[in-house]
Amino acid sequence: MGPSEVPSASAQGSPVIEVARFSSATLGQTVPDGWKPLSFKNIPRSTTYEVVKDGDKTVVKADSDVSASGLTKEVRINPRDYPIIRWRWKVNNLVQKSDATRKDGDDYPARVYVTFEYDPDKVSVGKKLKYKAGRVLFGDIPIGAINYVWETKAPIGVILDNAYTDFVKMIVVQSGPNHVGLWIDETRNIYDDYKKAFGEEPPMINGVAIMSDTDNTKERAVAYYGDITFEKLSK
Repeated sequence: MGPSEVPSASAQGSPVIEVARFSSATLGQTVPDGWKPLSFKNIPRSTTYEVVKDGDKTVVKADSDVSASGLTKEVRINPRDYPIIRWRWKVNNLVQKSDATRKDGDDYPARVYVTFEYDPDKVSVGKKLKYKAGRVLFGDIPIGAINYVWETKAPIGVILDNAYTDFVKMIVVQSGPNHVGLWIDETRNIYDDYKKAFGEEPPMINGVAIMSDTDNTKERAVAYYGDITFEKLSK
């Protein structure tokens, strides 16, 4: 993807940045235009993604069967200017053994993943060392990331450390079976969420991903993702 194709907060004065327009994607696509597959070295099975019709809506369907992978898109968005993230999603079932605090429970039927740039001039020496150690274990990890997840038991609104790395925080936005099978519209202030999660000002957002994963729990989950936008605060 060239720089001109990356949605940029500096290139427009629009109140909305459309990061995912799955509603206008081509049916049958496994990777919508502008997106890339996101896979993991040590996980042999990938979740399958496909642009489908759900009723009258064109969306991305994810089918995770003892698998983990995602779809990701490069962006460059200033969360101070565009703090509101909106998206729509639906899950057909929960991951019964999901537990955000355990490595063997770090699975979710649906998650929206937002990553942030690493600026070595703005982080502490301790964080730099942790980052270098993390790269040895995980490869090119983000220095900070927010995962908005659909959990099974954890209460809505809780912010949890990721079971694998403290560079990632998990924020539970849906939990339990009440909304299974229903389309849910989500709205979060990612600027505020980052400050609460990490205790500091957020750097630039450099990526957005969707992911459904069941590799740790050995289960299966089906989820659907609609459009994703970043917006200015309404006056």
